[in-house]
Amino acid sequence: MTTKEISKKLKISEKTIRNHISNTMQKLDVKSRSSAVIELLKMNELSIK
Repeated sequence: MTTKEISKKLKISEKTIRNHISNTMQKLDVKSRSSAVIELLKMNELSIK
């Protein structure tokens, strides 16, 4: 999903979404959203249905 789509779905600002994504990426020590998804899958914190 795009930042805008997430923002609309969760009813919070795009800036808040970007901050959460940025913080998550920093904690996972990755440089992209797709790398974050891969790391979360490896950690079993995310699943694809």
